[in-house]
Amino acid sequence: MSFVYLVRCADGTFYAGYAENVKKRVAAHNAGKGAKYTRGRRPVALVYTEELPDKSQALRREAQLKKLSHAEKERLAAGEEESPVPPAI
Repeated sequence: MSFVYLVRCADGTFYAGYAENVKKRVAAHNAGKGAKYTRGRRPVALVYTEELPDKSQALRREAQLKKLSHAEKERLAAGEEESPVPPAI
């Protein structure tokens, strides 16, 4: 299985990514070994995950999450919306 995730950075911004092991990936972000974007915005906190059947679908979904507005990401993180953009299949 593949996952997409959303983390909230220390500066209040969001970062969306793909991983097969989300816990390990978030730990990498917090260790400064994750994406360049999150290195200067640590610590990050996991606020949303979504499981997808394969890597291809997860990468498409990651692209969709990255296009969401900050407000839409806030609602997703708060659990107010199950999925503002349906997963691409």
